[in-house]
Amino acid sequence: MRCIYTAMQYKLLRKYMRYCLGFTLLLLNLSAMSQEYAEVHGKITDERNLPLALVNVYIQGFPGGAVTRPDGTFSLKIPANRDITLFISSIGYATLTFKVKAEAGKKIELNRKLKESTTQLPDFVVEDRQIRATSLSPIDPKLANTIPSTAGGIEALIKTMPGVSSNNELSSQYSVRGGNYDENLVYVNDVEIYKPFLVRSGQQEGLSFLNSDLVASILFSAGGFESRYGDKMSSVLDIRYKRPSETSGSVSASLLGASVHLEGSSKDRRLMYLMGFRQKSNAYVLKSLETKGDYKPSFTDLQGMLMFEVNPKLEFSVLGNYARNAYNLEPSDRTTSFGTINEALQLRVYFDGKEADRFVNYMGAFTTTFRPVKDLSLKLIVSAFQTIESETFDIMGQYWIGELETDQGSETFGQALESRGVGTYLNHARNYLNATVSTAEHRGTWLKPHSTLIWGLKAQHEAVTDRLNEWIMNDSAGFTLPYNGGVPGMSGNQADIELQDVLRTTINLESSRFSGFLQQSWEIDNSGGQWGLNAGARFNYWDLNKQLLFSPRGAVSFRPYWETDILFRFSSGLYYQPPFYRELRDIKGNINRDLKAQSSLHFVAASDLNFNAWGRPFKFVAEAYYKFLDNLVPYDVDNVRIRYFATNSAKGYAAGIDFKVNGEFVKGVESWASLSLMRTREDIEGDFYTDYYNAAGELIIPGYTSDATVADSITAERGFMPRPTDQRLSFALFFQDYLPRNPTYKMHLNLLFGTGLPYSPPGVPRARNAQRMPSFRRVDIGFSKQIIGESGRFGPNEINRKGLLRHIRNIWISAEVLNLLQVNNTISYIWVKDVNNRQYGVPNYLTPRQLNVKLSVEF
Repeated sequence: MRCIYTAMQYKLLRKYMRYCLGFTLLLLNLSAMSQEYAEVHGKITDERNLPLALVNVYIQGFPGGAVTRPDGTFSLKIPANRDITLFISSIGYATLTFKVKAEAGKKIELNRKLKESTTQLPDFVVEDRQIRATSLSPIDPKLANTIPSTAGGIEALIKTMPGVSSNNELSSQYSVRGGNYDENLVYVNDVEIYKPFLVRSGQQEGLSFLNSDLVASILFSAGGFESRYGDKMSSVLDIRYKRPSETSGSVSASLLGASVHLEGSSKDRRLMYLMGFRQKSNAYVLKSLETKGDYKPSFTDLQGMLMFEVNPKLEFSVLGNYARNAYNLEPSDRTTSFGTINEALQLRVYFDGKEADRFVNYMGAFTTTFRPVKDLSLKLIVSAFQTIESETFDIMGQYWIGELETDQGSETFGQALESRGVGTYLNHARNYLNATVSTAEHRGTWLKPHSTLIWGLKAQHEAVTDRLNEWIMNDSAGFTLPYNGGVPGMSGNQADIELQDVLRTTINLESSRFSGFLQQSWEIDNSGGQWGLNAGARFNYWDLNKQLLFSPRGAVSFRPYWETDILFRFSSGLYYQPPFYRELRDIKGNINRDLKAQSSLHFVAASDLNFNAWGRPFKFVAEAYYKFLDNLVPYDVDNVRIRYFATNSAKGYAAGIDFKVNGEFVKGVESWASLSLMRTREDIEGDFYTDYYNAAGELIIPGYTSDATVADSITAERGFMPRPTDQRLSFALFFQDYLPRNPTYKMHLNLLFGTGLPYSPPGVPRARNAQRMPSFRRVDIGFSKQIIGESGRFGPNEINRKGLLRHIRNIWISAEVLNLLQVNNTISYIWVKDVNNRQYGVPNYLTPRQLNVKLSVEF
């Protein structure tokens, strides 16, 4: 027994010695590590001592970093015995920088307060979990100055969102889930924003209202949005401008224009101001279009916002805007090749005349915010918008349709050999519009521990004066058929000159609208998860058509207590769109005062997943939707011009599914990809067509059927057909990257793809929207270098900054290659006929590959 006991002691002793040896090695290892590193820890709060989560804490020149916890605390290992620079940054707050040097193994406590540089909402804070429970998607506004694009701005970011499509890089307008450009709401600080009425093409459009230099937050919903947003059928874009806490600004210049912005506040932060000036001239881009000539566009925009806090309970703000978009063109010639390999054709046009368009907009809004108690906010908003527009042109075009030589072995390959026809046309317009929209609105918000009540009342008055005088004249060379010879105005077998698309009228229209909403939201926690409920309704009355509308809307969300961070959401509602001026006016210029509101019944089901990949956070959102459309007003689209039928003569639907994944595909910078599948169709009442047949039973096709003598006819109804915005598939990618060893060199990629949109020749009801344009494909890429900045050559607080450099935060220089793949994207068609009455659709192409250089300075 003694031997057994001794053996057991020996085994225990060996085991104990092994543990001691391992523990000793561990201490030695930790000691060695402590000789190389120290630790910085602390807590980050705002100016009210509230903890800030998700604040970035990192070291200049070193990878990695730390993010503050929900209670604002953080800990970060730093190299010992070295002078290092720490950065503390978060969206909406001014970045802090300071130097640290610590001995090995030491712990340094750093508690810091961040000053707000912007506040997204003046009266209450919208947390991520609240935004996530709605159909609204937040977008970082800083990326608007980064994304490479011809038009640029906030809209360039919106076009990469799921459910959004745009096939025109010269325009800031976009289509959402089968809707047209007029179905999208845009708000800036709760003030609805309007756009010009007479714009026909993207090159005339100029600057949009939204100035990305002034924006603090962006929220976007592609459908199923809340009752607090107004009466449109497709989407809402909610923009909040900054509330500055310190004096700063920026200056940028490129080959396409320049911008300047300045912001600041008084020492007590009671007086705050924002100012922005933009000048754009895209003549450099327009000169690359197929229509050659003297382009003189000039787009100017001046915005300002002034906020004054009388006391913590009372605040006043004024928002003003002046925009002048001028477009002048003296075209000279155009050459376009089109058709197929078997029938390659060329259109050549020589122009005389010029076009001069002016769009001048004024907007002003005065807001009073009163908070009688902590959780109650009352707003009074008075605003006015005026647009003064003129569209004048006389352009004569002499054109030839020629058949191209397709034999590659011929010396005349690619040249026009045989003429299919010649002709001359004259386009004339003298259109003048003056519209004023005045509104007075009250909004209230009452916050409770687990619920929020929002309400509003709005009165709006509109006055429109529109003088239209436009027509098209074709010569008698066979392009306008049938042709009768003779002298105009003489008796006998002669024919007068006939004008086409004649539009001559004077319209004076005044009306008033009254609307309001009530919305309640709740947050409920139980053992299974977190519930979010939202219910509300809107009413709208327009004294022109005497229609009273009631629009209920609601949403429910559920986030289960699973290990996987996922949220499910369902929203539904009835969305009316009372007609505005453009819907009331038909193609001939007549006003339908009895036109009723279009309606869209939304059903949207979504899932929102937060997950980690490669040690970095990502988000994946999927939304399926169905929209039943009724009382639709049919329309045609030419470039960005929408021409309504001014009748409630259609019904339809839109259905699809959207996907989006975003996150740090490259550590430290956000990228995303979105994919959308969609189908939208409509059935127009009375869209009958008649097919004519000859004696041989052949369908008579003008210009193609030799025997055009009618022997029989069949009349049929078209039924459901694609809407003009029926883009079946769209894909968008915004990707950012940088050099790992030198992050001051960055790359930004913007890729858009969309299947072809429907189109049809004019005057052929049987073929309405039966053909498809080629797919839209565009890649824009930008390369930038940070010359001075937080991670550039000089840190913002380094002593070797002298003179003006001490006041500069960032200097970026970038080069953009627009339309990198040199794709000829089609935006619309011009229709011409030959002597055989054959009709040809000649494509109007968008811009080719272009280079843009940009310099940005922030101070």
